[in-house]
Amino acid sequence: MEFEHKPIMLDACIRSLAIRSDGTYVDMTLGGAGHSVEILKRLGAGGLLIGIDQDENAIRAAAQRLEAVDTEAAFVICRTNFENIREVLKEQRVNQVDGILMDLGVSSHQLDEGERGFSYQQDAPLDMRMDRRNALTARDIVNNWTHPELARILREYGEEKWASRIASFIVKVRTEQPIETTGQLVETIKAAVPAAARRDGPHPAKRSFQAIRIAVNRELDVLERTVGEAVEVLAPGGRLAIITFHSLEDRIVKRGILHRVDGCICPPGLPVCACGFRPTLVQVTRKPLEATEEELADNPRARSAKLRVAEKLPAAGKMEEKTSRWEKTKS
Repeated sequence: MEFEHKPIMLDACIRSLAIRSDGTYVDMTLGGAGHSVEILKRLGAGGLLIGIDQDENAIRAAAQRLEAVDTEAAFVICRTNFENIREVLKEQRVNQVDGILMDLGVSSHQLDEGERGFSYQQDAPLDMRMDRRNALTARDIVNNWTHPELARILREYGEEKWASRIASFIVKVRTEQPIETTGQLVETIKAAVPAAARRDGPHPAKRSFQAIRIAVNRELDVLERTVGEAVEVLAPGGRLAIITFHSLEDRIVKRGILHRVDGCICPPGLPVCACGFRPTLVQVTRKPLEATEEELADNPRARSAKLRVAEKLPAAGKMEEKTSRWEKTKS
């Protein structure tokens, strides 16, 4: 299957990065290179694009599309988790970058590729690994984790109201025979969720599948750590643009940015700052950007997308107000 993935909020992302032709930019979630192609088109001599992805299919498709771009700039693709951003930059002998883009979540292609086991709408082996070199699969979690562990991830990662009940049904079914496929898991979840609750809202398995996928790929733990890593490797004036698709991701990104915008981490009651922390970021926009009506008509997946953008301050420790480059580029 050809790797097709429509880039979310493409114009807003490109505008937010305020790309310099000789700059260095990292697409931490390369996918089908929808965003990266447009970044590379805007780079010239001295420019460098670094693409990171775990999915071998994405990397193959992205390489073909980037090679077709007519530019003097260079690009490299690294197959790894974006949590390894420091190692990637070290290998490329890059100390700081001018912009970082992250488009989080599972891609449309991965959902459509039935055998990957991401979708509750297609029967397939329980897998859900974004990087199939990793050992842990959805099957391992569903068949081996304890009831408390299952209930916790369904509740925390899926915000599932029926988490404990679904976990109980999974444990009961697997004592008779292992749950091997997404279809078996969907039927187990449907049986656990009361009929009245199934009549309204999203598919009854949607939240559970999200939770298991997040657990398989350690998505939230990796994201929380990587937001800080990304800020550290940004050059002064560099931009960080992150697209999230659900409240758990957005909460982590929002908190990670605001903590570095506010700087001080002292308890509220202290009359004088004692922690010594100073702002390292300025928000480019106070509220997250959302997809336009035109984009939603073309790509319904963008409906839940939120784009948060921040810019690295010229020097950590400067408290004075700063005019963001956004003010010069938003028009």
